[in-house]
Parts: sequence; structure tokens; C-alpha cells
Amino acid sequence: MDSCLKAIWILRSQRVVFGAAQLLWFGALISELTNQKEVTAWTYNYSIKAYPWNYSRAFCQKHFTDLVAIQNKNEIAHLNEVIPYYSSYYWIGIRKINNKWTWVGTKKALTEEAENWADNEPNNKRNNQDCVEIYIKSLSAPGKWNDEPCGKRKRALCYTASCHDMSCSKQGDCIETIGNYTCSCHPGFHGPECEYVRECGEFGLPQHVFMNCSHPLGHFSFNSQCTLHCAEGYELNGPSQLKCLASGIWTQKPPQCVAVQCQHLEAPDNGTMDCVHPLAAFAYGSRCSFECQPGYRIRGLDTLHCIGPGQWTAPLPTCEALACEPLESPDHGSMECSPSSRAFQYNSRCSFHCTEGFLLRGADVVWCADLGQWTAPAPMCQAVQCQDLPAPHRAQVNCSHPSGSFRYQSVCSFTCEEGSLLVGEGELRCLATGHWSAAPPECQAVTCSPLLSPQNGTMTCTRPFGESSYKATCQFICEEGFSLSGPERLDCTPSGQWTGSPPRCEGIASVSTSKVQCPALVASGQGTMTCRHTGENFGLDTTCYFGCKAGFTLTGDSTLKCNPSGQWTAVTPACRAIKCPELHINKPTVMNCSNPWGNFSYGSTCTFHCPEGHLLNGSARAACQENGHWSATTPTCQEGPLTVQEALTYFGGAVASTIGLVMGGTLLALLRKRLRKKGK
Repeated sequence: MDSCLKAIWILRSQRVVFGAAQLLWFGALISELTNQKEVTAWTYNYSIKAYPWNYSRAFCQKHFTDLVAIQNKNEIAHLNEVIPYYSSYYWIGIRKINNKWTWVGTKKALTEEAENWADNEPNNKRNNQDCVEIYIKSLSAPGKWNDEPCGKRKRALCYTASCHDMSCSKQGDCIETIGNYTCSCHPGFHGPECEYVRECGEFGLPQHVFMNCSHPLGHFSFNSQCTLHCAEGYELNGPSQLKCLASGIWTQKPPQCVAVQCQHLEAPDNGTMDCVHPLAAFAYGSRCSFECQPGYRIRGLDTLHCIGPGQWTAPLPTCEALACEPLESPDHGSMECSPSSRAFQYNSRCSFHCTEGFLLRGADVVWCADLGQWTAPAPMCQAVQCQDLPAPHRAQVNCSHPSGSFRYQSVCSFTCEEGSLLVGEGELRCLATGHWSAAPPECQAVTCSPLLSPQNGTMTCTRPFGESSYKATCQFICEEGFSLSGPERLDCTPSGQWTGSPPRCEGIASVSTSKVQCPALVASGQGTMTCRHTGENFGLDTTCYFGCKAGFTLTGDSTLKCNPSGQWTAVTPACRAIKCPELHINKPTVMNCSNPWGNFSYGSTCTFHCPEGHLLNGSARAACQENGHWSATTPTCQEGPLTVQEALTYFGGAVASTIGLVMGGTLLALLRKRLRKKGK
């Protein structure tokens, strides 16, 4: 075939579509390929140019199959005949790998019978001759081989294989021959293309034998595999698996199924046995029934069956003398039996008694009857029941019940709530008589004797427990012209006694008013105080005026006056921070507050921020002002970036011009960067 036509033939087989760049490559390819010599289905090809061994093989693999693989002596003679002479000769597909000459296409080592070396070859000059050339049309050694350095340039001698993917039906090895191929069939296959599979044929199944088969290559053919098993009650006598071999013969003959054999049985002592054997004595399906002589009862099953695994459905029963189930003394009681408390044989008699504090529930005497059952269930000893104890008013009850709820030996202890005193026993016990050791106690409120305001004076009391006088505190003040004789404060103690005797208000006409002195006053925190003294500082008739700083409000009297009794007309007032409304936020807004004077009070400062991916819509800070209002409303968080219009508004107004719209993207990016720096 002409070289140009050969190149076109190769390209057509690959269905190449050309463009301008490919046409340049096509011209180069035509200059690179030469004539080919064809042999029916297997073709040989060679390059015009010379290349190193590695490049030559790449050339063959790209355009054909590989460097030529020598099959036999006839192939060598054929190549020497059809391939033209070239002074530097041709590379073939043999190379030294791991110090062994190897056919690179098959990765198989070169055998001695396949060698075709020239005389005194291979000689491995300079220890680098790892590739093989063939002397085509050499006068001295035609078709012989020589080892050469792989870097030398020689023509590539290529071949196109006859074998293809579907050769030998994928059930054999395709072996190249000159101009054709032959098939070496895998075991179990035969035919020119290994298209036929060996068949073993079906086999007959003995009685009670069942079979499950898999046929990967055909019905009862090579690699067919059959698993055999027996019907229930039978077991295999032979192989459990058969396989069709490559020779077309089964591995073994089919097995037999024989009835499963159970152990031989004999009648128990003091009993009889009656058996039925449908297949064989004591084999699968046999049934044996058992009975006991009078005075005995069967222990176990009265009928046994021989089942599939070769076992009886239960152990061989026995005949035992009639006896009732053993009895035990009840808890908190005792038992007496005759004739013995061990055998509990037929007609045995047992009586029961309970210890103090427990009552018998059930029959006090039972007998072992003729069927081996007691005439009544064993009784129990139950603890005597005491009346339930409800918790008294203002009391707590803690009970332990070792024998049941509020029964014999139950113990209950009582404690009163704060402000109450326990009257009665603090611990009660349930006695064996069914009565408690004492009457339930009571919790009486702690009360101090009533107090009256002193004559010419007033009394002010606080009661933390409501109407109860427990922990009550009373303060006393005398009218102008009278002084307090006694304590100015009395407290009601947990024992129901006042901390002292009530005071009196006595006239002070004989006492010089110039000596009257009230305690010095100090303005509370965040408060102001201005006093007017008529004589001594904080003396008689001194008047003090109180106020608060901005953001605070006064709690108490704003004016206090020093009385002749040496007491102020009221307690010193305090200043409390003005409250702002409590702030509430919606997710995902996050709020952090500082509260120097109380939660959401004057001076409180709250900051707001949004998670990543959200923008804050509103002020990032709000402060509680002195007027009780916040400096800003609660902001919200919105998803996504600001629109261009929002961004322009943020910087002081919307820019509606064409220039503003063009610069909007840049402005938005600068705005987002600035907001991140500000923490917004």
C-alpha cells in the first residue's frame, strides 16, 4: 500500500475530522510513514525515520499495536523477506527487565527455544545494551538478533495484532500466528472460538433428597454447582455438594438420605412405656408415651417424639412418689409440719403462726392432697395497720415504713415551719396493738403579747409573716415635749417573747431644750441635703431638706425635723435610680448592657450587634436617660448587603444621577468595609 494511502487508511479507521492545524500534522505523518507489508489479518509496519527504542515503541503503540512480537522461526523468515533493508536495522519488542530478556507486549520472559541471537550475541558491550534489534536482509546473519544500547536510533518495526476483544469468545487465550490467530481454550470450553462449554448433564435424585443449583455458564454445564440436603428427619449419606468439572464429569455421585436415629428408650422405674415406630425403631417419627403406677406421678413430659435433629423432644421422664411443693416459714412467722418438714409427702400437715405485731393472712393449717397439691396457698404474716397520719397545719412529716405504709414499726417525725412551735410528741411509732405511741402533735404560730402605743407617743410595726407577730419589729417615737424612756425598738423572738419591756413617753418640761441633740444626718448616695440650724448643729428644731441628683428619685420624707425627744420626725430618705422600660430584642440581634444603678435604670448603656451576614438597621447604642426614656429605639438585624439606594442614603442622601448609579458598586464595597471596621 502506498505510504500516503496507508496514512489515509489509518486516519479513516479512526474517524478523524481535520481542521487547519490537523492538516499540518497530517503532512508530517505522511512523511514519517512508509510502505507496509500485509499478511491477511496480521499486518507489519515500519517507520521511515529512526528513533531510540522507547520512542519507537511509543510510535508503534500510537499508530499500530506495538513493536513486533516474534512468534516463531517462520515469522522471522517472513519479516526478512517482506521488510526492506536498512543499514541501522530495526527495533523489535524485546528488552532486558530485571536482568531478564522479556517480550514487553506480553511481559513474559524469553525462552531458550524462542531465542534467535546472532553468533556471540548478546554480548552487552559497555554494560548498557538492554534493547534488541533484528538484522533484516543482513548478508551474514539475516533475521538474527543483536543487543544494542536503547538510545541508538533505528527504525520501528511494528505489527497490528489479529486478536481482538471478542476473539476466542473471551473464554480462551488468543495466540497470534502469522497472518491469523488460534484460540487456546480455558478449561471447560471448546470449539474453534472456544464458543462451547462442557456439559455434565442432569443426574437423578434419590428419595427425600432436595437440591439447589447455580448455573453460571449453562444448564448443568462447567462450573454448575449443586447443594444437596435432606427432608426433615433425614440426614445425608454422601457428599453435600456436587460440581461440574472442566472434563464434563460431576465431582461425585449423588448422596442418599436415611432416617435420623434417636437414642433407644426404656420404661422408667415404677412406670410403663408404649411406643409407635412408623419408619424404624426409635427413628424419626417414633412416639413414646409413659404412665406411672398408682402412688406415683410422672416427672417430665408423658409423651416424647423423635424429631429431625435425632433428638427426643424432652429427657426421659421419671416416676416419683406423690409430694407437695416445699413450704417455707412466712416472713415474721413460723411453721410446724408433721410427720416431717422435709419430705412434704402426701397427707403431710403444716400449721402457721405470726410474731408480735403481725397478723396471719390465709389458712392457718394446710394438707398435702392426693394430687400433690396443698389444700390452700401458704399464708403470709402482714404487719398490723395503724391509722394514716396526715401532716398537721404548718408541719412537715418524715416517715420510714420498714413493714409497709403506716404499719407496725413505722416511725414518723414532725417539724414545724418557721414561725411555729411544736406542741406534742415530735416522733410517733406504730405499735403492735395497731395504735400510735402518742396523739399527733400540732404546730402553733409563735405569738408575742400585743403591744400598745405609749401615751403621748406613737408605735410603728413591721410584720414579715403577715398577721403573725413572729419576727415582728416595733419602733417607738414620742410627741414633742416628751422623751422616750426605754428601748426605741422591740423584736418578737422565736420563743414568743419581746426583746424588752415597752417604753414610756415622759414630759421634759424640766429639761433644758438647749441640751436636746438629734443624731447627725448624712445624705444617701446620689442625694443632696440642706439643713437649717436654730442653735447647735442637729439640735432642737433643726430642719433638714433632702433631694436627689438628676436621674434619681427620692424615697421617703423630703423634710426631717429634730424633736424635743432628740429624735428625727422620720428616717433618712434614700435616692433610687429612675427606671427605663425593659428592652426586648428580636433574633438574631445580640444585646450587651452595663447597669451601674440596676437593670434598665438611669445610667444603663446597651450596645447591639448582628452576626456575620446581617446588617444592623438602627442605632448600635442606647442609654437610659434621666427622664426615664431611652436615647434610641431597639434596632433590628436584616440579611444581605445594603442596596445601592440605602448605601447612598447612609452617606447623606440619595444620588439619583447617572454618575451615582455607575459608582454605586464601588461605594457599596467601601461602605461594607467601613461598617466592618466600626463593628456594625
